[in-house]
Amino acid sequence: MTQNVPNPDVASRDYAATLDSQDEVAPFRERFHTRQDQIYMDGNSLGLLSRDAEDAVYAALKQWKTLGIDGWMAADPQWFTLGEQLGEMTAEMVGAYPDEVVVTGTTTVNQHQLVSTFYRPDGQRRKIIATALDFPSDIYALQSQILLRGGDPETDLVRVESRDGRTIDEEDLIAAMTEDVALAVLPSVLYRSGQLFNIGRLTRAAHDAGILIGFDCAHSAGAVPHELTASGVDFAYWCNYKYLNSGPGSVGALYVNRQHHGTRPGLSGWWGYNKERQFDMVHEWESAPAAGAWQISTVPLLSTAPLIGSLKIFREAGMDRIRKKSLKQTEYMMNVMEASGLLSPPYGYVIGTPTEPERRGGHVAIEHVDAARIARALKQRGIIPDFREPNVVRLAPIALYTRYVDVWDVVQALKGIIDTGEYLEMDEGRNIVA
Repeated sequence: MTQNVPNPDVASRDYAATLDSQDEVAPFRERFHTRQDQIYMDGNSLGLLSRDAEDAVYAALKQWKTLGIDGWMAADPQWFTLGEQLGEMTAEMVGAYPDEVVVTGTTTVNQHQLVSTFYRPDGQRRKIIATALDFPSDIYALQSQILLRGGDPETDLVRVESRDGRTIDEEDLIAAMTEDVALAVLPSVLYRSGQLFNIGRLTRAAHDAGILIGFDCAHSAGAVPHELTASGVDFAYWCNYKYLNSGPGSVGALYVNRQHHGTRPGLSGWWGYNKERQFDMVHEWESAPAAGAWQISTVPLLSTAPLIGSLKIFREAGMDRIRKKSLKQTEYMMNVMEASGLLSPPYGYVIGTPTEPERRGGHVAIEHVDAARIARALKQRGIIPDFREPNVVRLAPIALYTRYVDVWDVVQALKGIIDTGEYLEMDEGRNIVA
């Protein structure tokens, strides 16, 4: 899959072991709870628990037990400003100033908050641009926001179509940025195929057309370094439970460019009030001076605590090293598939992820007519993938805890499942949670 001549040893497990021996990020694997009988390839959906995150939860429980209500100011880190503190810790990995990020809410709640702030239909400018391949929750939220503004989602929500069913051409997105568009809300990475968009290019095009733009970074935060501020992005939001390993349903995060600080949030809440005067208990609104203004409710301590430990690992590992290994591992997976003959008959696998590094997120989308049954067969072999309708098995080598030999073993399992026909014994269709 690379432009270079494939290494003749790329299909050997010894070559994978050599790559592991040269991996400078490898020691971080010991900080995670992995299982010897399992290869976990679903970290793009739910990251594994780290010992650091586990310790942070125990520490929060201990402080709650010993400090009680005094923990709001006396805990370490203090609970009262926890969202802002974790925002500062996150800001560097998304290319933001420390006061432009706050850890708060959940992904769709934060999307509603930001869209309610920045979607201001006026005259003919009423439309919102999204894509036809967006994660459904993003579309539901945008439809709701249009309805709340008295609009019609059928006409006011522009879903740019895919030319191949996998990816979205950036030229088509830019062509949709017409004078009747008020806002663009786009994914940084498409959740099925793993296509990574050029955020800087799309932001410049939107601003040139007089359009505000925001990004859902749920499938890139923690896997892809961003430069949100340098790119001029107006706002962004993401979850922390995928690549950032903060636990199922844990607290999310949002970004608001400094140029918009001082704007009243569309959904004002007590926790977004000026921290210096929050307990004055007055009814006149006074925004916190930075991204913290977009908080709505009290920080949920126990679902936020894991992120304290997780971010510690990310700061030690560094996003540049994480991204370098992530790209190398996804490329390696595609190369081994090709070298092992999986992209030719009788195997029938197709790689649906862009091969160019600058267009690839953190996972590989493998398409097959029997993808659901293949995913079940992988799981029966102790390999945890996930399945996405209609025909995609997503596999995510996670830089912090996936070895190259794991990648090699997974590819051999994909081959063996077809060779033995064992996938044909599996039930068709997906589980309720795919």
